[in-house]
Amino acid sequence: MTAYIHQLTNWPRFTWNQEKISPVLATVHRRQGRLLGRMEALGFGLKVEATLQTLTLDVLKSSEIEGELLNADQVRSSIARRLGMDIVGLVPADRNVEGVVEMMLNATQNFNDPLTDERLFSWHAAMFPTGRSGMQKIIIGAWRNNATDDPMQVVSGAMGREKVHYQAPDAGLIADEMSKFLQFFNAEMDIDPVLKAAIAHVWFVTIHPFDDGNGRIARAIADMQLCRADGTAQRFYSMSAQIRKERNAYYDILEATQKGDLNITDWLSWFLQCLDRSLKATDETLGAVLHKAKFWEQQAKTVLNNRQVMMINKLLDGFTGKLTTSKWATITKSSQDTALRDIQDLMEKNILVKEAGGGRSTSYIVL
Repeated sequence: MTAYIHQLTNWPRFTWNQEKISPVLATVHRRQGRLLGRMEALGFGLKVEATLQTLTLDVLKSSEIEGELLNADQVRSSIARRLGMDIVGLVPADRNVEGVVEMMLNATQNFNDPLTDERLFSWHAAMFPTGRSGMQKIIIGAWRNNATDDPMQVVSGAMGREKVHYQAPDAGLIADEMSKFLQFFNAEMDIDPVLKAAIAHVWFVTIHPFDDGNGRIARAIADMQLCRADGTAQRFYSMSAQIRKERNAYYDILEATQKGDLNITDWLSWFLQCLDRSLKATDETLGAVLHKAKFWEQQAKTVLNNRQVMMINKLLDGFTGKLTTSKWATITKSSQDTALRDIQDLMEKNILVKEAGGGRSTSYIVL
């Protein structure tokens, strides 16, 4: 019979080779510092946009890791409403989306609050508002209580040819296991805060305290601790988005760790390297926001009226369709003559240019 990490005598006294992980940890800290400094230079509005984009990506990709596809517009709208952002194009969100968003925002926006069993129960209940995971009824807002069908196993493969990847602690042990975990997570200790995020992630998912949703909650806990490490609720990188790209490696290293010993150096190394790649991917994930910031930095001394600023921002955010004089007049609630003067002024300032092949109606784009 395979021995799992939680069955070892000294569980959960994790150890690791500090010398091996120190170089990548130092790299992560340098990259975090540069990114946070770069983002701090952005205006308030752009920082909020970056946070909205990052949190949207985090919610979508954390669910995708588990094979659940959420509607991106619903996720973005739900986050924007909860953050009090006045943006166009908001759409209603269903209960499942609202629940996952509620959990993620509670974790990241209230990162300094203690993590308790009741708080975890509320996250779990929000994630499963119908009391079901798919067609299956599950225990909601409480530790799993599968005493009649222990052990709780993570299994893949067709019926009759299942492969057991992991076996969690018996249900009767969960309360004590979670008490130890929460004591660790909430305690002030002499451990690097980024390392603490990695340890919390693997520790929680190893306890596997809920009937379902353990992976998503483990990633939310890691994000909460990364907020503590960054010292801010504003999110500019998405660990879940990077894990989604490396999902097979993620599951492989988790399985190897849970079937290994209490030396979790390999897990910490993988987590830190994945985090480093997520930090490097910021230029890609926040490309539009950073492009917008660069544009306004270059135009800092350009004199523009409020209508022009509003319409340029709409174009930089991804204007739907083609911008014509008529659309400008309608959106800015101005006359056609005023709209034409605004546009001609921006063309003279080399900000707008006529779009090639516009047909009967001339349209404009940002140069």
